[in-house]
Amino acid sequence: MGQILKSAQLERAEVTAEELALINVQTLRPLTAEKVYTFRLAACDDQVDRDNERFPRETLEGFAALFVGRPVLRDHCWSADTQTARIYAAGVEDTEQASRLVLRCYMSRLEANRDTIAAIESGILRECSVGVAVEGAVCSICGKNQRESLCRHIPGREYNGKRCHMDLVGPRDVYEVSLVAVPAQPAAGIVKSKRYGAPPEETGITWQDESLLEMEKSRFYDGGMQHEKETH
Repeated sequence: MGQILKSAQLERAEVTAEELALINVQTLRPLTAEKVYTFRLAACDDQVDRDNERFPRETLEGFAALFVGRPVLRDHCWSADTQTARIYAAGVEDTEQASRLVLRCYMSRLEANRDTIAAIESGILRECSVGVAVEGAVCSICGKNQRESLCRHIPGREYNGKRCHMDLVGPRDVYEVSLVAVPAQPAAGIVKSKRYGAPPEETGITWQDESLLEMEKSRFYDGGMQHEKETH
């Protein structure tokens, strides 16, 4: 499956000696606490989202292992000029409501980052999108992996009183986290390869055609740098 971008919530964090040790694993020279600014991203959780998709806890744990060392960008622009911060640790945290993937990030307290830090501190910049890729999507009704065999169940519809959703499984890769002013709305920004939904005879579109079209869109959408998908 293509890259999936999920919105994340940004939280303030404090620099402790333990955190600083993890940060310095990523640096070429040791940084002191006064030289770094840290924050946390509540990236995604194991609940069914508004796109009728869900990351099982095992998927979140796989993402956590892959995210360490990945960059934090601005507005999904894959350029060295937009690299704002870096992820130095990641893990799955459990709350009463859900299990969630939390990314811990740092940036240098440089003049170039002053406006970004001010925007975070003032609450203006607090939405993010996290890009990931998975191996498959498993139907919650019949258990079929849509990369291997299409089923007739459509996410969001009810079957015998049970609402269908897709479990996104098999963490394949993670790309980046972007700080964004306004996350993309699903209706306008879902540009991702899929291999699930109604069979071709019901839609008139084969999954190959649809995937190729969406991947081609992704090359040119918003500078050609991302497939966008946002949820809460």
